[in-house]
Amino acid sequence: MITLRNAQDRGHANFGWLNSHHTFSFGNYYDPQHMGFSHLRVINDDTVTPGAGFETHGHKDMEILSLVLEGTIAHKDSAGNVKELPAGEYQLMSAGKGIYHSEFNASKSDMLKFLQIWIQPNQLGGQPGYQQKEFSQAQGFTTIITPDGADGTLHIKQNMQLIQLILEDQQTATWQADSKRHYYVHVIEGELSLEDGITIKPGDGAKIEEVTEIHFERLSEQRVKALLFDLV
Repeated sequence: MITLRNAQDRGHANFGWLNSHHTFSFGNYYDPQHMGFSHLRVINDDTVTPGAGFETHGHKDMEILSLVLEGTIAHKDSAGNVKELPAGEYQLMSAGKGIYHSEFNASKSDMLKFLQIWIQPNQLGGQPGYQQKEFSQAQGFTTIITPDGADGTLHIKQNMQLIQLILEDQQTATWQADSKRHYYVHVIEGELSLEDGITIKPGDGAKIEEVTEIHFERLSEQRVKALLFDLV
């Protein structure tokens, strides 16, 4: 079973310095039909003007993932981390019992575009954590996040995986799924075909349930990059 979430149907907020599209209810956007999916709570597609950003604010008991698509994030937090996150790298901040942080566009001239993703943890409290890593841009599937941090992946406090899918020369890829688990696909670039003739484009997402495999097909010459969430 596949349920499509079109990019144009997402929530939208524009504050001048921030232009954001919300896959799920967030901030002033509320839709009881789109409150999240399994433990996936937020996918915000954010564009930040030069030099602007999110002032210091707090989080508790949330796993917060950032993936920069264009530009660089300047990150500071109350655990002492002062980092720059360039395009292509993944950042995972575990809020634990509480953390304060700020995220700014590190450039005074270029726009910043990034995905902000929240996952509800299965462990509450504990010390905050910070992880940042660049992963291979190889074609096919690359596992980014796991519950145990195996094989150099980022470790998350939840029974889930995040998998990066890239198709460039390769036309198709198939993920072996578990019919009891829930899957969500978010397209970053390119155009993909799923089962039943469903097409998903940049900003689109799809809930996938009760399947034993997920077949992806690249529909044009353009490179495809997408995120696949494997959820309990």
